[in-house]
Amino acid sequence: MSNKLIYNGTVLTMNATNQIFKPGYVYMENDVIREVGEWRSDGSLDHLISQSSYTYNASGKVIIPGIINGHTHLFQTFMRGVSDHSPLAQWLKEIIWPMSLAMEPEDFYLAALIGCIENLKSGATYMMDHHYIHTYPENDASVLQAMVDSGIRGHLARGGSDLAGEVRLRETEEQIFHCTDRLLDEWDGAASGRIRIALGPLNLYGCSRGYLERAAVFSRDRKLISHVHVAETSEQIDTTMAHYGLRNLELLNEVGLLGEQTQVVHGVWLDDGELELIRAKQASVIHCPVSNMYLASGVARVPEMLRMGINVALGTDGPGSNNCQDNLEVLKFTACLHKVNELDATLLPPMDVLRMATVNGAKAVGRSADLGSLEPGKKADLVTVDMLKAHISPVHRASSALVYNANGNDVDLVIVGGQVVVEKGISTWIDEQEILQRAQARVDALRNKLAGQYPIFSNIE
Repeated sequence: MSNKLIYNGTVLTMNATNQIFKPGYVYMENDVIREVGEWRSDGSLDHLISQSSYTYNASGKVIIPGIINGHTHLFQTFMRGVSDHSPLAQWLKEIIWPMSLAMEPEDFYLAALIGCIENLKSGATYMMDHHYIHTYPENDASVLQAMVDSGIRGHLARGGSDLAGEVRLRETEEQIFHCTDRLLDEWDGAASGRIRIALGPLNLYGCSRGYLERAAVFSRDRKLISHVHVAETSEQIDTTMAHYGLRNLELLNEVGLLGEQTQVVHGVWLDDGELELIRAKQASVIHCPVSNMYLASGVARVPEMLRMGINVALGTDGPGSNNCQDNLEVLKFTACLHKVNELDATLLPPMDVLRMATVNGAKAVGRSADLGSLEPGKKADLVTVDMLKAHISPVHRASSALVYNANGNDVDLVIVGGQVVVEKGISTWIDEQEILQRAQARVDALRNKLAGQYPIFSNIE
């Protein structure tokens, strides 16, 4: 039996009462949390130290549940910073599609592996990757293998589009559902349950009604999460209105794809009736504030959603529209975006934002029973963040320091399922420098290949 003890730090349990232990401890047996409580230096808890194979003195650090990154696109690690001034439609046509079509299976592995490491090192122990580039049969397996190798909990939403704007990225319905079934057979539950598969119709303007209706039946029959881009820009509303006479969320509901296992990604341009539909159907919204700001897509009605009782979780979105996947950075953007949007400084206090990143994220992926908080019986997924930094200390409230001061570089320790995957801020499973050097060489080669047809790739300093 492998026992681990993290002690003498500030524990934000994120349980139902937001209980805090200062100083506190978390004691784990194998992949499960067994005890969480107040740490006492009188010797009464020394038996936990003696019976632990791994101990970590968290003095000066905050201990939190692993963050759940509700939406990203790992392949876009190869595309960050190509252009910082393009709206969504242009960004897709001139950057995302050309690069993704040029990438090979090894590129998808390298991009995903860097993305997994980045997520872990910024506090995410679980992420939902919306993968929709299927130019090679091996692409999905490349991404999933990267998840396995990094040590993260990875949920791959197998994307699909039969009407994609880039014709070479389209698939038939038969291809989409056959490949998803194969992934379920070969990968769902892999790596001791760390790997899961979801269904990911790309969006509501790149998918035919027939495909969406079949997706609803497919996901319901197999009890899968449906992860869909919805109402990200105002133009998308115009498109579905023109084609179907329905707004985005209305179409999602009419084809049967809206329910408790639905993740509405972005949901920026939703009207009152659509919010009510989400509430009634108990779907979750995945809010990606940095991406929405970066692409000037708009501001989702998150404070209103929360007041209505809608479950809102957080995501980084892909590195092509962020440009990083710093999960701690997302916390500050979430709070500040909505305060300034509504001119109300009282909105989204720190603990509310932290709950979106942990408890709400666990609910969105159907894992409230075993993830999202530090409580006995839950999975041993936790993160420590170093508060003894010049940009953080002195600390008055740990929650405030996490949301407004900390960033991914302050993460010191990450444990996933009782296994140490980041220690002293470094991946313990992967040789980061070797992977980064391989990736840079491949990106340089891809850029040279694309520069003739797409000048934007040659105009990079």
